[in-house]
Amino acid sequence: MKLIIGLGNPGEKYLGTRHNLGFAVIDELAHQLGVRVQGLGFSWKNEKKFKSEIFDYTLDPSRYTLVKPQTFMNQTGLAVSLIANFYNVAPEDIIIIHDDLDLMLGKIKVRLGGAAGGHHGVESIIKELGSDQFVRVRLGIGNQKSHLGEHHRISFNAEHYVLDPFLPAESSKVKHMLKQALEAIDLLLKKGLPEAQNQFN
Repeated sequence: MKLIIGLGNPGEKYLGTRHNLGFAVIDELAHQLGVRVQGLGFSWKNEKKFKSEIFDYTLDPSRYTLVKPQTFMNQTGLAVSLIANFYNVAPEDIIIIHDDLDLMLGKIKVRLGGAAGGHHGVESIIKELGSDQFVRVRLGIGNQKSHLGEHHRISFNAEHYVLDPFLPAESSKVKHMLKQALEAIDLLLKKGLPEAQNQFN
């Protein structure tokens, strides 16, 4: 069994923000699966014991659970560890989908392990699991610092930036990135990490 976990903040005020890209990908994946298995009763369920919304997809030969942690980003690891421990899922069988300030908008990278890169949700997961050996699908949200003149860089506020919505001019790149993320996840599940890295890194 695999856990596919999109990172974001719960609540309507965070819909469409850069930090909620993980939720956007996981919602689209659930929508596609729901269409594929229409009439079989698959839907999101709010599981308080996991502090998460989950979508359990168990049709053979695949078995994986989609997860949207309902803690706030800084405590994401609590939700991830609760569900991973319950299902006895190893870190290597967890796929985390998250926004990444260090990648330009539209870029995707797939990796196993490594540091959190300043992402508080990923930091929390590493801390709670006691391991960094989970797969990440990193979605570039374009570090705004690279677009600013040197004298403006000191005013850049990463926390505000990630909680802002995407600009209308960015929508086409965001849509393309979401499509690529879904393809990367499909490749991860069907052919494994090296294949996904070869295609998307």
